[in-house]
Parts: sequence; C-alpha cells; structure tokens
Amino acid sequence: MPFEVFDKRMTPLAKAPSVTIQKRGIISLNKAAHDLIGNAETVELLYDRDRNVVALRAADDSAPHAYAVRSGSKRGPGQAMVSATAFTAHYEIDTTETRRWRPFVEDGMLCVDLTEQGTVITGNRAKTAAPSDAEEVMDLPEDDAPSDVPAGDAPDHS
Repeated sequence: MPFEVFDKRMTPLAKAPSVTIQKRGIISLNKAAHDLIGNAETVELLYDRDRNVVALRAADDSAPHAYAVRSGSKRGPGQAMVSATAFTAHYEIDTTETRRWRPFVEDGMLCVDLTEQGTVITGNRAKTAAPSDAEEVMDLPEDDAPSDVPAGDAPDHS
C-alpha cells in the first residue's frame, strides 16, 4: 500500500466550535457550536444578504419557520444537523463542496461568515471505522436524511 499524506484538515475539531455546510445543503454543528445556541432542538435559519452571513437562532418548535435539529450521532450527544437544502438553494449559497467554518455568536445567534473561504472537507467513503462524534457525517442514507419540512409543519402521526 502506498504512503498517503496526512491532511490535518480532516482532523476532527472536538473542542473548537465548527459549522459545516454539506454538499446537499445540510448544516451540521459540532457539540461546541451546538452548545453556543443552548443545544436548541429547533432553530430558525436567517441570512444577511449585505454581509453574506448565515445565522441559526434557537426557536420554539411551534414557531412557523422552525427547523428541527437532529442528532448526527446514534451514540449520544455530538454532532447536530439541520436540513437546509431549500434555504441554501433560495439564497444561492454555494454547496458544490462541503466546507467547514469557525462560527461566531451575534445577538444570541450562531453565525457563519460566508465571505471567509472555509475549509473544504472531503470524506473518505472507503473508511470502514464508524466516525467519532466529533467527525463530520458526510452522507446519510436517504431514509436517514433530514427533510426540509420545518418542525412546525411536520405531519403528526400520533
């Protein structure tokens, strides 16, 4: 087997907050970033056109524009994900590559400045080990993928 060069960008950012916008428009937050918005179970997605900044704001699940935050790990607290495909398409946010940013907090919102380059993240589909809680989940099986239905609009099957 040939040598491969270690790419430090693939090292999980366990303690530093990070927000990733994946190719399919899924926004994922590591635990540190999710903590910054109080581990919200639902969020509103906001966009500042003038500054090209995306924001997530904790919201009550009855809010008309609330999106559910799903756990990206079956092994407990860790990564959180929000399906934002319609959001990224509407605001023409580039999702041709999966990118990770270090977020900042402004007015209680978790913000990402899209004018910054961000770090391109590439997954290794040949990886056989399960990802740790701090690693990015690159692709979900279709039946596991979050929907773009806001939390308040989800059908009640009870």
